[in-house]
Amino acid sequence: MAATAMLATATWAGGLMTNTNYHIAFDRMFARGASTEIDATFSNPAGLAWGHEGWQVSLNFQKPWQNRDIELTAVDASKNMYEGKASAPIVPALFASYKKDRWAFSSMLGIVGSGGFVQYDNGVPMFNVLLSSMLAQNGITPNQYTLDSEMKGKQYIYGWQVNASYKITDYLAAAVGFRVNYYDGYYRGHVKAINHPQLGEVAKLLLDVDQKGWGFTPIISLAYHQGPLMLTARYEFRTKLNPKNETNILDAGLGANTVTAMMAQDPQNTPAKLQALKAQLGAYTAPYQDGATTRYDMPALLTVAAGYEFTPALRATLEYHFFDDKNAKMANDRQNELTHGTHEFLAGVEYDINDKFTVSCGGQRTDYGLSDGYQQNTSFACDSWSVGLGGAWNINEKIRLNASYFCSLYSDYEKVVSYGKENYSRTNHVIGIGVDYKF
Repeated sequence: MAATAMLATATWAGGLMTNTNYHIAFDRMFARGASTEIDATFSNPAGLAWGHEGWQVSLNFQKPWQNRDIELTAVDASKNMYEGKASAPIVPALFASYKKDRWAFSSMLGIVGSGGFVQYDNGVPMFNVLLSSMLAQNGITPNQYTLDSEMKGKQYIYGWQVNASYKITDYLAAAVGFRVNYYDGYYRGHVKAINHPQLGEVAKLLLDVDQKGWGFTPIISLAYHQGPLMLTARYEFRTKLNPKNETNILDAGLGANTVTAMMAQDPQNTPAKLQALKAQLGAYTAPYQDGATTRYDMPALLTVAAGYEFTPALRATLEYHFFDDKNAKMANDRQNELTHGTHEFLAGVEYDINDKFTVSCGGQRTDYGLSDGYQQNTSFACDSWSVGLGGAWNINEKIRLNASYFCSLYSDYEKVVSYGKENYSRTNHVIGIGVDYKF
């Protein structure tokens, strides 16, 4: 019923398939590529070589809200709004690290890709129009039936990352690591033409599919730290994800009474029409046959950052991310439709009011390289600006409490389709709280 994942864009900060906000410090500052705190386990593993001596752990909770709406302006100028309600539960992330002399070892558990659920109570235009068009070609018009449609999906990529960091010289450190990724998603939906006076159920498209798969990510990073300056680079290799279908329901076609009526009206041409219809529906349902696999690679990621400590209380960081999306396989080679990989530009500043309280803020610009060929009802993205703020409270020498809020301001995307124009829009808000503990 759908050729690509309903949640193929991350519900949080980051690229098309990759999240970058795991720790609350990111949400309140964004640019964390020069960090030497516990969140450097993800953002700057090599930087942990200058971090806390001994053990430290961190537990973080985030709650995102998001809408993904599609406004259809049909060729007759009529408008219909398809509201997609995206949500996720309170999502945790766990960090731990240990440093002794020149060595540091760290680990992280979190949702590293996508992470959420979306539902369209009235379905989406592409499938509603598909069914209506097929029926119209056979003389059954929309005023003769009621359209019952709903689409929903879930997509999570869970990740466990481990790193080993070493201070090569007093100013240079390196780290190597890997991440194990587990993909877990489902797609459920139906489009039914029902309540026809003579035919009852005229036609239907039914889908209930689970998808699961594994992938592995090698990671390397470097950090140069001298005085107030920190320069870093990190590279995540492409993660091949090829989840396999566990198909519970996959049913598409005309109702029995509809076929009987067609045969009675035009017995000579009906067999050919039914064969053509079967082929058309088969093209939509083939990717969701039981046992079929679909590529959802996480792209290679390069990050570079420069951090500077202006005073012992004031720090700022500039950062750049490049997601190599065009070389990460997607369903039906959809990555080829992108004009370029994802570019992200981040900036953040942090200020210690006193020994107890810290405040911070930051921003991020995300440019996906979108095109009409890439955008789909079931999976679309919008370029954005994101802003975040928050603070930290050092309860004592061992315990720090972090709190944050950030939102993304998306640019609408308009696409011309055969049945009119579609306008894609999104909203996103995240609140978070976390606790860091040093032993």
